[in-house]
Amino acid sequence: MAMISRKKRSFRVSEGLFSYLRRHGRAVDVAGGWAGGLPVSYADLTRYDDTTPVYDKRGRDTLWRSVLYPSSLRKEIDRDLVRTYASLRVMGNTSLMKHLVTDRVDVCTYGNTQPFRVRILNTLNENFDYFYVKQADASRIYGLELEDLLSPNRVDFLCDGNTLIEEHISGIPGDQFIRDHLKDTRIDEVRLGKEFVKFNERCFLRLLGDMHSSNFVVHVIPDFDETMYRIRAIDFDQQSHEGRCNVYMPKYYPQNNAIIFLAIRCMTPESVRQYQEEEHTLLRHRARAEHEALGELLAVMADDELAPPENVRRLGQELAHHHRDARFRGCETMGQLVAASLSLLEWE
Repeated sequence: MAMISRKKRSFRVSEGLFSYLRRHGRAVDVAGGWAGGLPVSYADLTRYDDTTPVYDKRGRDTLWRSVLYPSSLRKEIDRDLVRTYASLRVMGNTSLMKHLVTDRVDVCTYGNTQPFRVRILNTLNENFDYFYVKQADASRIYGLELEDLLSPNRVDFLCDGNTLIEEHISGIPGDQFIRDHLKDTRIDEVRLGKEFVKFNERCFLRLLGDMHSSNFVVHVIPDFDETMYRIRAIDFDQQSHEGRCNVYMPKYYPQNNAIIFLAIRCMTPESVRQYQEEEHTLLRHRARAEHEALGELLAVMADDELAPPENVRRLGQELAHHHRDARFRGCETMGQLVAASLSLLEWE
């Protein structure tokens, strides 16, 4: 069983990390076209004076709260949120955003970081899109960038050092998929099980933790007369922080048991090994394709503090035992452990 021991503190964005983000188009500062950074900050959105509960289509409380701003602030915040969306989607070209309005701002009060979720509405066709405003945290930024470089999925985000803007990652929330879809007789159990095995490998080799069913989404993809599945991480707060090996393996979270037991039923050990090696091969190809950026990122990450020293030491010992590779014991930071783990792919 995997458990997170305690609430993780936030880690500041170092100058080295911010320089990396600037070089790769992730940073917004004076040089990036916005005086003082992003048009809106996380602190700006905390100035609400009331909230109301948000319910889903079945009338269940989502645990998000819709925030209400004073009338003196509402117009300014709405405008700056549309400008922020323009920064994320069209490099700040607000001439393309004249038909967009801020439809709603929600806050997640039960989470550790209390992120804001913003809904932007297209007034021409009633289509809408979401993005998130969060406090910048180095762990999460490293997680997002590793996701973009090494997973099958692209993810867009911006940072000004204090505030983090993330695009919405669509999909069926994992807990909802297990509750509402897993008993469907049309589920292709083998393909779903295969994807979970591959997802487990992606998380473990890059040391992304806390991947229980509330922190990933499932894409259901029609494929001729069959169905494909893709599992995507949506929470990156626990990128290489905890000191226990099993925290980085989704197969050890009891919230995922329904999918885990399904995979056990329909796959043999030989199939599991095949799918693991398939994912290792894909990770190797992605790492080589992003060789320059990945090398830069790991070099910066190796110098950053992302966890207490005792977590680094314990995880190094456990990884050395798991992989039967002594190089993990010599690592002094979480970034070095991530680099050592990825080196098993022989991508350099």
